[in-house]
Amino acid sequence: MTVRFGPGAQIVFPVYRTLPCDSNFLIYTCYMDIPAIIKKVSPALVSIILIKHDSKQSADDIDIPQNEIETGTGFFVDSQGLIATNRHVVFDVSGDYYVWFQNKKYFAEIVARDPVNDVALLHINTHNTPYIPMGDSSRLELGQQVIALGNVLGELHNTVSAGIISGLTRNIYAVDEPYSKTFELRGLIQTDAAINPGNSGGPLVNMRAQVIGINTATVSEYENIGFAIPINHVRLDIEEIKKFGKVRKAFLGIRYITLDTMLKAKYNLAVDYGAYVLREPEPDGFGIIPKSPADRAGLKEGDIILSCDGTKITYDKTLKDIIREKEIGKKVKLCVLRDKKEFCTDMELEERT
Repeated sequence: MTVRFGPGAQIVFPVYRTLPCDSNFLIYTCYMDIPAIIKKVSPALVSIILIKHDSKQSADDIDIPQNEIETGTGFFVDSQGLIATNRHVVFDVSGDYYVWFQNKKYFAEIVARDPVNDVALLHINTHNTPYIPMGDSSRLELGQQVIALGNVLGELHNTVSAGIISGLTRNIYAVDEPYSKTFELRGLIQTDAAINPGNSGGPLVNMRAQVIGINTATVSEYENIGFAIPINHVRLDIEEIKKFGKVRKAFLGIRYITLDTMLKAKYNLAVDYGAYVLREPEPDGFGIIPKSPADRAGLKEGDIILSCDGTKITYDKTLKDIIREKEIGKKVKLCVLRDKKEFCTDMELEERT
């Protein structure tokens, strides 16, 4: 399945389950109704604006209007001006980005563009911003009710849609239209909530007014199919920013394909699961990157990595999925099949450079 997104893209609004009332829940003891949720969440929404500079304009022409493009929605995730949105909403590295918040335009610093997920973090110079508390997207279930909010392009601000979660852990190939590149997004939430133009980067909230996803893409050929990035992916990026000032990604130094029944038969292998280490056809397409953690651990092309820290590697849970949840600097245990013999080895995760 291939989906498209880009500036002015159609977007999605996923769903969260309605949890039973819980005395340990500190923010809301029971469900809120939809109007109350909208009232609670809407102040944290912002419109994201790209200002394009004319390359022929001199620095002295400051009074000449610039080309302003409203690219999508964002929302505050803390009280210090930190904003979450989609990476494709802030795709243009040559322009400046601003956010429209409380009837005022603020310059936005692009703090991070996640190289793996369609997530970006921005910051504006203000304090005591209203923000949306984060839920736990690992606890989502099919059929949970959710609400999608956003600032749609034009004059239709604070638009709202509702629906249910219709799928979990979806993997799609998305077309990033500004760059005409296709890449894989994994572990997404699928929703049937109504879709509005330009809402990319808006929050998907549960019935406790917690954000559980970021709207990211739709399938243009079909109705009622949209996708959102689980908020737990975003939470990891935020933690990285606050600790290290950037989004770091763990690195093993392995090029591989994830095996299934068809690939087992194609390569005449002993198993139909695992990460099969392969050399790519490019001149530098080593299966094991020289001087990488995998190289130092003695892994070789042709190895099949069966599991990582006890988790079996399959298409639904790839090695990339597992490593994404690990902390840089920590060791992981890989169990490997080589020449019909199994062995396990430890290696320390490094930062991708």
